[in-house]
Amino acid sequence: MKFINYLESISGIGIYPLISLIVFVGFFALVTLYIIKGNKNHFEKLRNLPLNEKN
Repeated sequence: MKFINYLESISGIGIYPLISLIVFVGFFALVTLYIIKGNKNHFEKLRNLPLNEKN
């Protein structure tokens, strides 16, 4: 018996791909909003962090 047959026999298994898609899209949207709405000075400081020789 193939693995897919085991998955098809579980009731309600179709909801898990939908939940994982919603979680992925939600996380991606939150990160995108954080990048767009974030403090530009903070991002500039983080961008130059490896080049900063003071510390």
